[in-house]
Amino acid sequence: MKKKLCLTIVFMFALVVLGQAQQFDVAFGVGTTQSTSGSDVSASDIASGTHTPVNIGGGAYPAVSFDYLFRRHFGVGAQVAWRASQNNYPTIYGIQPFRPVFWDFNAVYAPSLGLDRRVAPEFSGGIGAESTRYYTPYYNCGSFSGCTNYNSVNHFMGHVGIGLRLYAAGNFFIRPEAHFYFVNNNQEFSSGFVRRYGASIGYTFGER
Repeated sequence: MKKKLCLTIVFMFALVVLGQAQQFDVAFGVGTTQSTSGSDVSASDIASGTHTPVNIGGGAYPAVSFDYLFRRHFGVGAQVAWRASQNNYPTIYGIQPFRPVFWDFNAVYAPSLGLDRRVAPEFSGGIGAESTRYYTPYYNCGSFSGCTNYNSVNHFMGHVGIGLRLYAAGNFFIRPEAHFYFVNNNQEFSSGFVRRYGASIGYTFGER
């Protein structure tokens, strides 16, 4: 449902701004995440509940992103990345499946490299949230509301991203990229610092 909602928002935003935007970019990609190993969490962090020896990293992460550049290569953008498959979280009651989702809103800067318009670096920074879904059978059931099979735990985060757009054919581009998440109070995992690496395929509407 969240993926469908994000795609709907992207589509509606595109319809509104395409007629007047200097540049509008849409991209879809895949990557993976890395973070501190669970074995590297200190005993003091475990005892205080600051962090838990569970690594959030690993797995494939599809991602959808878009941005709107409106003045001197500056603009705004948003993206969401989610773990494609569920991971297993160890608890005292056994294994509980979970799935992290990262979403953020950013300021974007994509400067031109002079005469070579086939290459464009991209820098972004902003805020968002890490939303982790913990799946259990028949969670939060009610007589009239039905059932949802997960509970979400959310944490505020900062985001910094870098990428390099390589225009291979017309306005189609390939973008190798790296993203750095600084998650506040991320006590469910081994660290509040998460890295995501990957690549996206996208298209630019408007001027470049």
